[in-house]
Amino acid sequence: MDYRNLGASGLRVPVLSFGAGTFAGSGPLFSAWGSTDATEARRLVDICLEAGVNLFDTADVYSAGASEEVLGQAIRGRRDAVLISTKTALPMGDGPGDWGASRSRLIKSVDAALHRLGTDYIDLLQLHAFDASTPIEETLSTLDGLVKAGKIRYIGASNFAGWELMKSLSVSDRHSYARHVAHQVYYSLAGRDYEWELMPLAADQNVGALVWSPLAWGRLTGKIRRGQPLPEKSRLHETASFGPPVDDEKLFDIVDALDEIAAETGKSVPQIAINWLLSRPTVASVIIGARNEEQLRQNLGAVGWTLSKQQIEKLDRVSAVAAPYPYFPYRRQEGFARLNPPLV
Repeated sequence: MDYRNLGASGLRVPVLSFGAGTFAGSGPLFSAWGSTDATEARRLVDICLEAGVNLFDTADVYSAGASEEVLGQAIRGRRDAVLISTKTALPMGDGPGDWGASRSRLIKSVDAALHRLGTDYIDLLQLHAFDASTPIEETLSTLDGLVKAGKIRYIGASNFAGWELMKSLSVSDRHSYARHVAHQVYYSLAGRDYEWELMPLAADQNVGALVWSPLAWGRLTGKIRRGQPLPEKSRLHETASFGPPVDDEKLFDIVDALDEIAAETGKSVPQIAINWLLSRPTVASVIIGARNEEQLRQNLGAVGWTLSKQQIEKLDRVSAVAAPYPYFPYRRQEGFARLNPPLV
């Protein structure tokens, strides 16, 4: 397993990390992801640690806190061997204090997460969404205080727009608050919007990307194919409406290219899709999920080898889409591109 520094920090994270959204699944979304209990979770953690995967990502909103509880049970007795990443800000109830990133909510949420995880510190706390109703100074000063108190080690964001992340970084710089070192983002061969603004921002500001849903919400498993019905056991039957939109024809073209490369390399479609992400600028770690040991071992096979330059170029071409305004001139017109060449 390779390790990379997470943004402008000394925290070294594995290039693959484990997403615990499948733990204790309940509700219309998370029950479809998985319902791994503590015994099964401990086995999956064992396999991860054997492979060098020591970063485990969860969130308070995952199954109303049950994912954090199961993760806490699964790592019991080996806290020093793992890194815990969790998220907060999305609603955990219907009350006025049950959502957002205000001072009172953050302090309450962190204490609750620490209790559920059975630990006295969180390695990386990420804001699960931008809270426009709370002054950024209040949010960041509170996070800075939690870092100083030793309850969290590093902070990050998730699903922020470019201006939201840049404004947050600017406020941190102005007041010498702890700075976001990570941005947890959706990025896949079937969804490359991260590249237009967030990737250049991350490169400029040294913010590491933690990639969620690298298989495009389950569409790049190799089971979704042109001219065939959705597999009966696919979770997309229940979860498609919750995830990022995907153009079906573009998806099928990507799968065709992945099939060709799979025949050349002997690797699986998901392994190739994940490996491609690891070659992209600013990506620190790709979050993989698994409902069972077989799926986990399959995803772990995405590392330890590299795609050829020609194979990467093939995937780049087939997955490329037209850049939206104001980004397309920088991709299409020589004068613009010379001023600001794209990273990829």
